[in-house]
Amino acid sequence: MSRIDFGVMLRQQKIEYSQIRETAQLCDELGYHSVWLYDHILGMGAIEMDIYEAWTLMSALAEATEKIKVGTMVLCNSFRSPALLAKMAATLDVISGGRLEFALGAGWFEPEYKAYGYPFPDNVTRVTQLREAVQIIRAMWTEEKASFKGKHYRIDEAYCNPKPVQKPHPPIMLGGAGEKYMLPLIARLADEWNCPATHVGEFDNKLAALKKYCQDAGRDVSEIGISQQTVCVLAKDEAEYAEKLPKAQKRYGFFGDIETLGIVGTPEQCIEKIKRNEEKGVTKYTIFFSDIMNQDTIKFFAKEVMSAF
Repeated sequence: MSRIDFGVMLRQQKIEYSQIRETAQLCDELGYHSVWLYDHILGMGAIEMDIYEAWTLMSALAEATEKIKVGTMVLCNSFRSPALLAKMAATLDVISGGRLEFALGAGWFEPEYKAYGYPFPDNVTRVTQLREAVQIIRAMWTEEKASFKGKHYRIDEAYCNPKPVQKPHPPIMLGGAGEKYMLPLIARLADEWNCPATHVGEFDNKLAALKKYCQDAGRDVSEIGISQQTVCVLAKDEAEYAEKLPKAQKRYGFFGDIETLGIVGTPEQCIEKIKRNEEKGVTKYTIFFSDIMNQDTIKFFAKEVMSAF
């Protein structure tokens, strides 16, 4: 078993479904841990562009693959009621044979809320809603019939059968890095934490804050799996890297300095960066390859980098 889990972020904008399916199947064949989507209903970069809805697409990919896990980085809590989401997730975990990766976040992209008629409350409210959602979802997965009454959500003797295949339930990953609200919530309720690509440059400080919040909550941070969402610029040599990096920075510059925060360089350099992160506790990645959906790059990474772990 690999000591590091490598997941691939798939493209879902301006692309044919057949290409997405083929890439997911390739990742399955190559032994990647997981494939990931993002939960947006308007295009990123240009809101009018074609974009597939994440849960529908994830369900199709679960049927089209055999061993690889499928997840969404991260599901927007505001789009689906927690009770319904618990039921949807349990169903997908069953029909996929326990291959659901369950990652949830508070939501942030206000234009899609307004366009689709969702209220867009302030940060504190959205995080409070997320906290209640996690409590409801875990209860529905583990209790015979769950009841909950909170400020934002309530359920009354809600059955969720069949239960998920993964026991005691699919690990609940929470994505986010806000030190005032999100990290305290993660310390108390998450099974896994994903540090978003926009905050990888601050990872050491965010991890230190998470450790403090875990201590305050009477919990050991080692109980929480730690993952990073990151960009990978992989090249066979320095010349190819010099050619690829500016293109990656142009595509993913909104994340920050790719050369600093990403897994970049030759295979040897990428392996060294992953090992340094492993020493900090990072055991999982959700990777945006700079030449996204390039099957040669996906193969090259599996052969030259993933095989080292």
